[in-house]
Amino acid sequence: MSTQTPHITSPSRLPASASPTGDGIVVGSGPVQVDAFIDFLCPFCRQFEEKSGPILDELVADEAISLVYHPMGFLDNLSTTRYSSRASAASGCASDGGRFMEYLYALFANQPPRAGPACPMTNWSSSAARWDWRTARSPRASGRASTWTGAPT
Repeated sequence: MSTQTPHITSPSRLPASASPTGDGIVVGSGPVQVDAFIDFLCPFCRQFEEKSGPILDELVADEAISLVYHPMGFLDNLSTTRYSSRASAASGCASDGGRFMEYLYALFANQPPRAGPACPMTNWSSSAARWDWRTARSPRASGRASTWTGAPT
Protein backbone atom coordinates (compact mmCIF):
# COMPACT_ATOMS: atom_id res chain seq x y z
CA MET A 1 0.00 0.00 0.00
CA SER A 2 1.45 3.33 -1.07
CA THR A 3 1.84 6.11 1.46
CA GLN A 4 2.57 8.76 -1.14
CA THR A 5 0.08 11.52 -1.69
CA PRO A 6 -1.13 11.45 -5.30
CA HIS A 7 -0.09 14.43 -7.40
CA ILE A 8 -3.04 16.50 -8.52
CA THR A 9 -2.34 18.62 -11.56
CA SER A 10 -3.81 22.07 -11.88
CA PRO A 11 -6.24 22.55 -14.73
CA SER A 12 -4.76 24.10 -17.85
CA ARG A 13 -7.66 26.52 -18.13
CA LEU A 14 -10.15 27.98 -15.67
CA PRO A 15 -13.63 29.18 -16.56
CA ALA A 16 -14.67 32.82 -16.42
CA SER A 17 -15.50 33.99 -12.87
CA ALA A 18 -13.43 31.18 -11.33
CA SER A 19 -12.51 31.68 -7.70
CA PRO A 20 -8.90 32.63 -6.87
CA THR A 21 -8.28 29.00 -5.85
CA GLY A 22 -9.75 27.82 -9.17
CA ASP A 23 -12.25 25.40 -7.64
CA GLY A 24 -15.45 27.42 -7.84
CA ILE A 25 -17.48 30.00 -9.72
CA VAL A 26 -17.87 33.38 -8.01
CA VAL A 27 -21.23 35.09 -8.21
CA GLY A 28 -21.38 38.62 -6.83
CA SER A 29 -18.77 40.85 -5.25
CA GLY A 30 -19.83 41.38 -1.66
CA PRO A 31 -17.37 41.44 1.25
CA VAL A 32 -18.55 38.18 2.87
CA GLN A 33 -17.79 34.93 1.04
CA VAL A 34 -20.37 32.13 1.15
CA ASP A 35 -19.28 28.77 -0.29
CA ALA A 36 -21.74 26.20 -1.65
CA PHE A 37 -20.40 22.76 -2.59
CA ILE A 38 -22.86 21.22 -5.04
CA ASP A 39 -23.42 18.17 -7.20
CA PHE A 40 -26.06 18.70 -9.88
CA LEU A 41 -27.36 15.17 -9.22
CA CYS A 42 -27.66 15.62 -5.44
CA PRO A 43 -31.27 15.95 -4.22
CA PHE A 44 -30.10 17.69 -1.04
CA CYS A 45 -28.16 20.23 -3.10
CA ARG A 46 -31.35 20.85 -5.06
CA GLN A 47 -33.31 21.30 -1.82
CA PHE A 48 -30.68 23.70 -0.52
CA GLU A 49 -30.90 25.75 -3.73
CA GLU A 50 -34.71 25.74 -3.70
CA LYS A 51 -34.91 26.86 -0.07
CA SER A 52 -31.85 29.11 0.24
CA GLY A 53 -31.33 30.23 -3.36
CA PRO A 54 -33.75 33.18 -3.30
CA ILE A 55 -32.20 34.54 -0.10
CA LEU A 56 -28.67 34.06 -1.45
CA ASP A 57 -29.67 35.71 -4.74
CA GLU A 58 -30.99 38.70 -2.80
CA LEU A 59 -27.79 38.97 -0.75
CA VAL A 60 -25.74 38.83 -3.96
CA ALA A 61 -27.93 41.51 -5.57
CA ASP A 62 -27.50 43.71 -2.47
CA GLU A 63 -23.71 43.19 -2.72
CA ALA A 64 -23.69 41.77 0.82
CA ILE A 65 -22.02 38.48 -0.19
CA SER A 66 -19.86 36.84 -2.80
CA LEU A 67 -21.35 33.42 -3.45
CA VAL A 68 -18.89 30.77 -4.58
CA TYR A 69 -20.39 27.64 -6.09
CA HIS A 70 -18.07 24.61 -6.10
CA PRO A 71 -19.54 22.15 -8.65
CA MET A 72 -18.43 18.62 -7.87
CA GLY A 73 -19.00 15.10 -9.14
CA PHE A 74 -19.34 13.13 -5.93
CA LEU A 75 -22.42 11.21 -7.14
CA ASP A 76 -20.93 9.91 -10.38
CA ASN A 77 -21.12 6.34 -9.09
CA LEU A 78 -24.94 6.62 -8.99
CA SER A 79 -25.16 7.31 -12.72
CA THR A 80 -24.11 5.18 -15.64
CA THR A 81 -23.23 8.30 -17.64
CA ARG A 82 -20.95 10.25 -15.23
CA TYR A 83 -23.74 12.83 -15.09
CA SER A 84 -22.29 14.67 -12.09
CA SER A 85 -18.86 15.20 -13.61
CA ARG A 86 -20.22 16.11 -17.03
CA ALA A 87 -22.70 18.62 -15.60
CA SER A 88 -20.01 20.04 -13.34
CA ALA A 89 -17.54 20.45 -16.20
CA ALA A 90 -20.17 22.01 -18.45
CA SER A 91 -20.90 24.57 -15.74
CA GLY A 92 -17.52 26.07 -16.60
CA CYS A 93 -18.74 26.59 -20.17
CA ALA A 94 -21.91 28.20 -18.84
CA SER A 95 -19.75 30.52 -16.75
CA ASP A 96 -17.68 31.37 -19.83
CA GLY A 97 -20.90 32.46 -21.50
CA GLY A 98 -22.03 34.49 -18.48
CA ARG A 99 -24.90 32.08 -17.81
CA PHE A 100 -23.75 30.01 -14.84
CA MET A 101 -26.80 30.80 -12.71
CA GLU A 102 -29.23 30.01 -15.55
CA TYR A 103 -27.41 26.71 -16.00
CA LEU A 104 -27.61 25.95 -12.27
CA TYR A 105 -31.34 26.75 -12.13
CA ALA A 106 -32.06 24.65 -15.24
CA LEU A 107 -30.15 21.60 -14.01
CA PHE A 108 -31.70 21.57 -10.57
CA ALA A 109 -35.19 22.14 -12.05
CA ASN A 110 -34.66 19.17 -14.41
CA GLN A 111 -32.66 16.92 -12.09
CA PRO A 112 -32.84 13.26 -13.15
CA PRO A 113 -33.25 10.40 -10.67
CA ARG A 114 -30.04 9.46 -8.87
CA ALA A 115 -29.96 5.77 -9.73
CA GLY A 116 -29.44 4.38 -13.22
CA PRO A 117 -28.84 6.21 -16.45
CA ALA A 118 -29.12 9.95 -16.15
CA CYS A 119 -30.55 12.00 -18.96
CA PRO A 120 -27.99 12.64 -21.67
CA MET A 121 -26.99 16.29 -21.83
CA THR A 122 -28.26 16.59 -25.39
CA ASN A 123 -31.83 15.91 -24.20
CA TRP A 124 -31.91 18.54 -21.48
CA SER A 125 -34.11 21.52 -22.14
CA SER A 126 -35.57 24.31 -20.12
CA SER A 127 -37.84 26.83 -21.76
CA ALA A 128 -37.57 29.03 -18.67
CA ALA A 129 -33.80 29.26 -18.92
CA ARG A 130 -33.75 29.17 -22.73
CA TRP A 131 -30.46 27.34 -22.42
CA ASP A 132 -28.63 26.47 -25.60
CA TRP A 133 -27.25 23.01 -24.79
CA ARG A 134 -25.07 23.12 -27.90
CA THR A 135 -22.90 25.58 -25.95
CA ALA A 136 -22.40 22.95 -23.25
CA ARG A 137 -21.20 20.51 -25.93
CA SER A 138 -18.57 22.90 -27.24
CA PRO A 139 -14.89 21.89 -27.28
CA ARG A 140 -14.57 23.53 -23.87
CA ALA A 141 -17.07 21.09 -22.37
CA SER A 142 -15.40 18.06 -23.86
CA GLY A 143 -11.80 19.08 -23.38
CA ARG A 144 -10.26 22.14 -21.85
CA ALA A 145 -12.92 23.04 -19.27
CA SER A 146 -13.65 19.45 -18.27
CA THR A 147 -10.52 19.25 -16.15
CA TRP A 148 -11.34 22.12 -13.79
CA THR A 149 -13.75 20.11 -11.60
CA GLY A 150 -13.51 16.68 -10.13
CA ALA A 151 -14.85 14.18 -7.68
CA PRO A 152 -13.42 14.00 -4.18
CA THR A 153 -11.75 10.78 -3.18
